[in-house]
Amino acid sequence: MTADLALTRPHTPRRTTPLRKLLRDPQAITTAAVLLLVVVLGLLAPPLTQHGPNEASLEHVDAGPGTAGYLLGGDRSGRDIWARLLGSINTSVVSALIGTGVALVIGVTAGLVGGYYDRLRNITEWVFSLVMTFPGLLLLIVLMPMTKGDYRVTMLIFGVLLSPSVYRLVRNLVLGVRNELFVDAARVSGLPDARILRRHVLFAVRGPVIIAAAFLCNASIGVQAGLAFLGVGPATVPSFGSMVAEGFANLYIEPLQIVWPSLLLGVMTVSLVLFGNALRDILEGATSVPSKKTARPTPTPRASTPKATPPGLLVIEDLTIAYPTPSGELKEVVSGMHLRLDAGETLGLVGESGSGKTQTAFAVLGVLPREAVVARGSIRLDGRELLGATERELHRLRGRTIGYVPQEPMSNLNPSFTVGAQLVEGLRAVTDVSRTEARERMLALLERVGIPDPRRAFTSYPYQISGGMAQRVLIAGAVAAEPELLIADEPTTALDVTVQAEILDLLRDLQQELHMAVLLVTHNFGVVADSCRRIAVMREGEVVETGTYLDIFRAAEHPYTRMLLGSVLDERTVRTDPPATASGILAKE
Repeated sequence: MTADLALTRPHTPRRTTPLRKLLRDPQAITTAAVLLLVVVLGLLAPPLTQHGPNEASLEHVDAGPGTAGYLLGGDRSGRDIWARLLGSINTSVVSALIGTGVALVIGVTAGLVGGYYDRLRNITEWVFSLVMTFPGLLLLIVLMPMTKGDYRVTMLIFGVLLSPSVYRLVRNLVLGVRNELFVDAARVSGLPDARILRRHVLFAVRGPVIIAAAFLCNASIGVQAGLAFLGVGPATVPSFGSMVAEGFANLYIEPLQIVWPSLLLGVMTVSLVLFGNALRDILEGATSVPSKKTARPTPTPRASTPKATPPGLLVIEDLTIAYPTPSGELKEVVSGMHLRLDAGETLGLVGESGSGKTQTAFAVLGVLPREAVVARGSIRLDGRELLGATERELHRLRGRTIGYVPQEPMSNLNPSFTVGAQLVEGLRAVTDVSRTEARERMLALLERVGIPDPRRAFTSYPYQISGGMAQRVLIAGAVAAEPELLIADEPTTALDVTVQAEILDLLRDLQQELHMAVLLVTHNFGVVADSCRRIAVMREGEVVETGTYLDIFRAAEHPYTRMLLGSVLDERTVRTDPPATASGILAKE
């Protein structure tokens, strides 16, 4: 049993859920308790008060605290200050829920769409820039005759005015997350964009949105109180703003009347901000996730159809991929590439780092970075042109017809979800199986790929399994829908030699069982010699030589291929000098 197959039971860290972290954070507990107490007081206003918030008594004008059932006294109109405080809590809570809810629904939705889709960003930018030109507070006052003084309608309008700030926050966060490896992996596995945005992208950016929601609640409460302080709206609605205004007018007679609403309003707003900060830290930690790529506008690719297409499952002709340089010019990373892969064949695509191997694989999958420019060429899968295909057309191929095994297993698994949840999600996205059937199929596949305890691995999080096991998990997910083509991009790079051999044996066995075509992207000639029938050698974006593995290893024609073969360690070469000893090293020093 190799090390990668064993779950590290003694050293596996216990997963700390957000709820556990919340319960261990004194700031979160304290502020949450204060907010909960305030909200409960507002909900229990009828049994806690003997008078209504608008019930006035001339006998209790400016009455002191504790006078005849008036716990905090009466205001200058003879109304119960305690009853009005509890009523003001309810008004503030409703205002916060409406204003924040509307802002989040509009802003988050538009931010996800505008950040993920380049073509829609100009539209969302224009719309929200227009909304930002409206003078918020003045507009609410002007529209007061239309809203008939109903603070709920006013807060709904205010939520729309708040949405641009949420949109800009979410859009910028999505721009930084959309090119992360786990998002690419979700796309390649066949998940629809709506699912990716809702489950992966939104989940990754939730922390800043939560802290923003706390400030939005404060803004909604503050605006409602401010309008009431100015006397805008019906006087019958209890509000902290109207209470502060009345207390200010009566400051020299009963100064305590301004203290109670100001104190409670301050406690609510401070608690909201501190709770939002604590919850943000719990959900995402102190550091943010850096972006893997820099997003730029994507020029429209030009796809050319070859005059004569040779037979084969995957045919690449004259493929040229370029990227813009800082000077604005385009630099080609793949130049006029030609490649053919037959059904059931394993083809090794070999070359040094930077030779264009992964760019070619990404072009087949349709997941090139947005700044990439496909200048010309054709990629045909079973006679279907892939270049120029829409995202919906590519979505129908990923996971079903094309499977993908990445080179960094840990980065391609979302750390926020269990291994099983991600596998089931990917399988159900490309098939019509039920959740139960998908679970059973994935458990069987986990056992097939050599994981000794499939159920334990299924319920584990990515950080609880080894690198070799994570690679096996990704292989299981890639072949779950039995694709016709499997692209394995450096599947053994991050693994030790023993595990590399096991992964290669696994890929070879699965290829034979499922009769898949396999495009094996690697820089290691030893890997292709063990697994591939044909080899294509790439150098600086061009295929310089192709042939069977016997032809390449026995009589390579291109000097670059001979150079690569010459750099491989010869097993017949034996070291003649004795290994250095510690005493020898000290003597030299």
